[in-house]
Amino acid sequence: MRCFMILAGLVSLLACERDGQLDYSNPGLLVPKTVDDDPSLHSIAVNGTLLHTETFGNPNDPMVVFLHGGPGADYRNGLPVKQLADAGYYVIFYDQRGSGLSRRHDSNTYSIQVMLDDLTALIEWYKTSSHQKVFLFGHSWGAMLTAAYLNTYPDSIQGAIFAEAGGFNKQLLDEYAESSRKIHLFSEITNDILYYDQFLTGTENEHEVLDYKLSLASSFSYTEGNDEGIEGPSPFWRNGAAVLNAFVDISENEGFDFTTNLHQYTTPVLFIYGENNQSYGRNFAQKEADFFPNAAIVQIDDTGHEMIYFKWDSVYPVVLNYLNTL
Repeated sequence: MRCFMILAGLVSLLACERDGQLDYSNPGLLVPKTVDDDPSLHSIAVNGTLLHTETFGNPNDPMVVFLHGGPGADYRNGLPVKQLADAGYYVIFYDQRGSGLSRRHDSNTYSIQVMLDDLTALIEWYKTSSHQKVFLFGHSWGAMLTAAYLNTYPDSIQGAIFAEAGGFNKQLLDEYAESSRKIHLFSEITNDILYYDQFLTGTENEHEVLDYKLSLASSFSYTEGNDEGIEGPSPFWRNGAAVLNAFVDISENEGFDFTTNLHQYTTPVLFIYGENNQSYGRNFAQKEADFFPNAAIVQIDDTGHEMIYFKWDSVYPVVLNYLNTL
């Protein structure tokens, strides 16, 4: 059904193009508009960018910042986390630079440090007092960024939750990628993108087209029997192709290591993982947890990598118990 819908969409686009009605540069034609093109979206201007944000709860309560996966995804399927606001936490969501509905940038402007600077600026924007506690809740790539932030600014964060980080350094990321994204899947998705390229082209920074193509290709992650135990599709607004490509290049050409100072972070941290993710599991969680002197690991039963969306009722009490102990 999904493939049929994709092909139907392409046929419709081709018909419009033949009639001279299609302008790929027109915002909102292929993918939702970003905050630059839709002033009704809430955003904050920080660190030379415009971030799509949303908050829940009392601004004076302890702050929980949710960091979504990707690179290039958005926070939409993490919105169940807003329930923490009912338990006395100020929950902040944001689409990272170049992701979701936030502003797009040229591929060569991205770096780990600029993402950390964005997070620092966001915390400063929303923080109401110097003694307000700040917790980070990262999923997948967002959990990797959480580790990078603790590694760089350990004194500014009062606790952290890691939901299946892809890997805290290049070696661990390669290990996870090898087991979770098989070669035949990469071959299939590459063929799909090349097929779309017959109809939709996109240079490096033509974000409308590139983001659209990435969205079409994203369904491979939840194919039946996938190793990450993903139950099916979850909602998203818009993928960010340029930021994804930028961080793939950084990983492959420069490498990274977010573990050098984690042993100095003595505050308890929480690791959660899905029972059905064959690529992660307790062994991989333990490898990441071992970088910290005080870490707990909890399995979330009968779910996989997208546990926050599909099994939030099981994740919520574990997360809340952790936060309430700090």
